[in-house]
Amino acid sequence: MVLATVLIDGNNFYASCEAVVDPAVVGRPLVVLSNNDGCIVSRSAEARALGIAMGIPFFKVRSQLERQGVVVRSSNYALYADMSQRLMTTLERWVEELEIYSIDEAFGVLHRPAGGADLSDWGRALRRQVQCHLGLPVAVGIAPTKVLAKIANRVAKADLARGGVLDLAAATDAEALLAQVAIEDVWGIGRQLSRWCRLRGVAHALALRDMPSGELRRKCGVVGLRLQQELRGVCCLPLVSVAPAKQETCVSRSFSQPVRELASLRQAIATHLVRAAEKLRQQRQRAGAITVFVRSSPFDGTSLYSRAATVNLPLASNDTAVLLAAALPLAGRLFRPHKPLVKAGVLLQQLQPEALLQHHLLVPTTPEQQDRRERLMLVIDALNRRYGRGAVQWAACGLQPAWAMRRSRLSRAATTCLAQIPVVYAR
Repeated sequence: MVLATVLIDGNNFYASCEAVVDPAVVGRPLVVLSNNDGCIVSRSAEARALGIAMGIPFFKVRSQLERQGVVVRSSNYALYADMSQRLMTTLERWVEELEIYSIDEAFGVLHRPAGGADLSDWGRALRRQVQCHLGLPVAVGIAPTKVLAKIANRVAKADLARGGVLDLAAATDAEALLAQVAIEDVWGIGRQLSRWCRLRGVAHALALRDMPSGELRRKCGVVGLRLQQELRGVCCLPLVSVAPAKQETCVSRSFSQPVRELASLRQAIATHLVRAAEKLRQQRQRAGAITVFVRSSPFDGTSLYSRAATVNLPLASNDTAVLLAAALPLAGRLFRPHKPLVKAGVLLQQLQPEALLQHHLLVPTTPEQQDRRERLMLVIDALNRRYGRGAVQWAACGLQPAWAMRRSRLSRAATTCLAQIPVVYAR
C-alpha cells in the first residue's frame, strides 16, 4: 500500500471555538482580538465576507464593526487550548501517526487502499465526526507529501464546491490546482525567496516544481531541493510524532497599561513564572537557569529601555516556590522608576529531564522533603486543571492587578472552569 499524508486544519479556529460555547453567534460575523484587545487575529466566514482584514488594529475599525453588527470577542486562550486538545485526541483515532503542528493543525499518515483509491470519502467522514463531537469545522488535505497536503488543504478550504476535502493524488486537475497556488502561499516559501522566484518568472507552485533544480540549490541549498522534491511527490519531510525536548521555555505578556512601580513588576514576573513552572512540569523537565527581561515602549518619545538579568540555580528545579525565590530579586535589578515598562517575561533555560535530578549536598533539603514538594506541585496543577487556572494561586502574583492583560470582551471558559459550565434547565 502507498502512504498518504493528511493535513487537518481547523477553519477560523478561534472564531469557531467561540461559536461552540455560544450558539447565539452562529451565522453572525465574529472577530477575535489579540492580547490586550489589540488586533483582529481570527474572523468567522461571515466576517471575512464583509471584507474585514486580518491583523488590523481594533481601534481603527471599532465603529465600522459596530455599524455592521459584528460580534467582538477577546482571546480566550484556555478555551482554545482545551478545544485543541480535544481535536487532537479525536484525530489520533483516524490516522496511523499524528504530528501536532500547531494549535489547530495536525499532519497524519495512513495507508491508501490498493489501486490508489480516492480518500475523499474518508476525509468527509472525518469532518462529520469532528463536527458532531466538537462542533468545529475542519478542512482535510490529502496528498503524497506534507507540502502537497498543505496545498490540498488550502484548496479544499477555499473551494466550497469541494466540501472541505481534497485528495490531490486522485484529482484529475492536480497540475491546474498547483498553477493556481501563488508562490507566496507555498509552505516554506518566505518573503525573500518568493521575491527571488518572481524575478525569475516562477509565480506559482507548478513553476517552482518544474524549475531547474541546480538554480534552486544554488539559492537555498538542500532545503530548497527538499521543497521541490516534495512538490514532485517525493516525501522528504517525515512526520514527527514525538516532539523533541524543549531547550527553553518562555512566558511573556504585554501589560494593559505601563508598569511604573517595582511591586507591580514583581507581580508580573511572579505570574509569568508560575505559568512557566506549570509548563515545565507538563514537559517533565527542570530548569537550571532563569532569565527575566523587561522592555519599555519604543513609541513613547523616550529612548527604548530593554534589559535582562539571569540567575543560575544550584539544583535544577520545576518547583514554583524555588523558581520564585530565585527570580523575584532580579526585578529590583531591572526596574527603573523613570522607565515605564510595557512588557516583561521569563525564560527558563538549561532544561533537563526530571529523571536526571540528583540531590545536591549544598541544598538543605532531604530527598523526602523534595518528594513532598513534588507531590504538592502535582496537587496544585491538578486542582487548577479541574477548577480552572488560578483556582490555586500564589500570593506573589497579586489579586486583580491593574497591569493584567486587558480582555474586556472575554467569553466564558465553558470547558475548563467548573463555575462557568453552562447550566441547562428542562421544563
